[in-house]
Amino acid sequence: MLQFRSVAAIVAVFATAVSGFATASMAQSPADLVRNAARATLTPVDHSTWNKLLKAYVKPGQDGLNRVDYGAFKKSGHAALKMYVAGLEKVDPAKLDRRDQFAFFANLYNAKTIEIVLDHYPVKSIKDISIGGGLFAAFTGGPWKAKVLRIKGMELSLDDIEHEILRPVFKDPRVHYAVNCASIGCPNLGTEAFTGGTLEAQLDAGARAYINHPRGVTVSRGQVTASSIYSWFKADFGGSDKGVLSHMRKYASPELAEALSRAGSISKHAYDWRLNDTRGGQS
Repeated sequence: MLQFRSVAAIVAVFATAVSGFATASMAQSPADLVRNAARATLTPVDHSTWNKLLKAYVKPGQDGLNRVDYGAFKKSGHAALKMYVAGLEKVDPAKLDRRDQFAFFANLYNAKTIEIVLDHYPVKSIKDISIGGGLFAAFTGGPWKAKVLRIKGMELSLDDIEHEILRPVFKDPRVHYAVNCASIGCPNLGTEAFTGGTLEAQLDAGARAYINHPRGVTVSRGQVTASSIYSWFKADFGGSDKGVLSHMRKYASPELAEALSRAGSISKHAYDWRLNDTRGGQS
């Protein structure tokens, strides 16, 4: 009986330890993946596959909108994309410096988004794709809340990457020009992968391209119409219309900046959720 009690006690202690470990693991947040950063990246992440895929299937239009040839991508690049994403899931972000961490998660977000679209293509909008993520996801549509990735044992959704890692950790409003939601209303998906060494120039270029395009902002008769991004994430742009307009002027052409300087507020917001597909034609 004594021996049984001893064994039972050991089992109980072990079960408690396992339970405690599981609880600690469950309490871990996505931001913990980048809580630490290397002073310098010793082993750069290989984004060459993603770079080649972007150059092959992202088609810049004369209207300033980059569209994706999803039909050709699904036929010839789908498998390579899946291998690239699987490779990223093996990376430890803590071994990257801050800029490489940003580039890593921006590329991961965009690549996984395209992979999900290709898995369900043809679709008219990414919001037509439902892969789980709870009742809220079922109501709003889209794949953003479903756990679709695993990094260092942690399951992540696209929302986790954007709203739990990139936005709160890096605190840079240009993150909104880096992540692409596969929609016409979204900032362009670039034709090259993000890298730590080119990140600043790429983020600035993304901001200029979006703000100086009608889907980013237009001014007509003194009335400002802006992308819904500036409403949904107003807090990232200073928390007010004044902050948003100030941010826009920083990247606007001289003519647009002058028009924005005379505006005191944003009259309305708009967003186009149609898929950014080459089959959609030119806007």
